[in-house]
Amino acid sequence: MKYREMVKKLRKLGCEELPRAGGGLHRKWHNPMTEAIAPIPDWGGKDLKLGTVRAIIRQFGIDWDKFNRA
Repeated sequence: MKYREMVKKLRKLGCEELPRAGGGLHRKWHNPMTEAIAPIPDWGGKDLKLGTVRAIIRQFGIDWDKFNRA
């Protein structure tokens, strides 16, 4: 899954990107329902590893099946 695909799903689930303070390949996202904040790597066209995606979803407190349906 690429960063853009993940972002579309997170936005549908109510998550929002926090403003960037500097450079780097990670962007911080916030889930207002659980107040969780997690960094998400933005590697452009490269796929994120499944374990990384699952860990981020777990940090946000989102059910994996709900994320896949979004």
